[in-house]
Amino acid sequence: MISYQNRIVQDDLKALYSSTVDWNFLKNQCILVTGATGMLASYFSFMLMYLNEHHGFNIHLILLARKMESLNQVFGENLEKTTLIVQDVSEDIYFDGKIDYIIHAAGAASPYYIINDPVGIIKANTLGTFNVLELARKAKTKKVIFTSTREVYGKVENKEVIAESDMGVVDPLDSRSCYPESKRIAETLLKSYSNQYKVHFNTLRIAHTYGPGMQTQNDGRVMADFINNAKENLDITLNSSGNDERAFCYITDAVEAMFRVLIKGNNNEAYNIANETEPITIIELAELIQTVSGNQKEVFAGKDNVSKPGYCNYKRVKLNTSKIEILGWRPEVSLKEGLAKTLKAIKAT
Repeated sequence: MISYQNRIVQDDLKALYSSTVDWNFLKNQCILVTGATGMLASYFSFMLMYLNEHHGFNIHLILLARKMESLNQVFGENLEKTTLIVQDVSEDIYFDGKIDYIIHAAGAASPYYIINDPVGIIKANTLGTFNVLELARKAKTKKVIFTSTREVYGKVENKEVIAESDMGVVDPLDSRSCYPESKRIAETLLKSYSNQYKVHFNTLRIAHTYGPGMQTQNDGRVMADFINNAKENLDITLNSSGNDERAFCYITDAVEAMFRVLIKGNNNEAYNIANETEPITIIELAELIQTVSGNQKEVFAGKDNVSKPGYCNYKRVKLNTSKIEILGWRPEVSLKEGLAKTLKAIKAT
C-alpha cells in the first residue's frame, strides 16, 4: 500500500494544489470518506490532510474502513488528526454530529472480487449506499459523492461516445453484473433519497483510473497486472492478441475531477470522468510499461479466446467528458508520465 508520506504522493498533492480548484470552499468542513484505504479514496483523503497540514484548512476528516491495519499502513501517524470508523460499510453507521460532505467510495471492483466475492460487492453498493444515505439524512449532509463506474452504461450500441444521458443494456445473469447492476441500484438509491428526503448527491461514472495506491496483486485488470509484472521485473504475457483499446486516467486527474464536482457540480446529477486523450491498445500499453520500467523484459501476445467470467467484454465506447470539462477540468498527466510516477512510487514501497 502507498502511504501519505510517499515522495511521489507528496509531489502529486503539491501539483494538485496548484490547480484552479477553489480549495477555500473546503475550509472548516466535516468530510467523511468511506472505503478510505482504496486508491481513489486514499488520494482524496491525502489531499484533505495536505490542505490541513500545509494550509491550515481545519477540515474535520472522518475515515471509514474495514481494517485498522490497512488504515495504519496508508495514513500512519496522520490518523491522530482524524476521526476513525472501523467497520464494514454494509453495517449500520453511527456518528453523533453534523457531516457536511460524504465521499462514498467503499467497495471492490476487480475481477478477483467479482469472481470470488460477488455478494460482498453487491452488499457494499446496495446496503452500504443505503447506510451512507441514512447517515447523510440524519447528519444533515449537504451532498453525497458516489464513485460509480462507466460500466453502468452496459452495452451501448450505435454510439461513438457515451454521454451521461445514454444507457445501454446489462445482462443481470452475466457473471460480472454483480458490479454494474449494484452500482446502478446505488445510483437509484441516491436519486430516491434526493426525491424523498432532499439528500443531495452526485454520481461519478469513472473509467480506468490508475496510479500510486492501486492494488497490483490478485487484481486481474490489465493495468494492475502489467504494473505488477514490471515491478517484479518479469515478462508480460497477454491472454489475448492485445488489440482491444483502452484509455487511462491518472489518479490526480481523477481526484481533481472529484473535487470539482463536490464544489461546483450540479446537485443530483451524474458526471463522466475519463481521460480520452490517449487511447491505447492493450499490447501497446504492455510495451510502454516495459519501456518506462527500464526492465528490458519482453511482451508476448496471446490469442483471442472465449470471454472469461469476471471481465467486461463489451466493445469500448468513449465517454463524453464535456460536462465535467464545463467545471474547468482537463486531464493534465500524460500516460507515460503517470506510468513513471506509478512505477516509482510502487517500487519504493
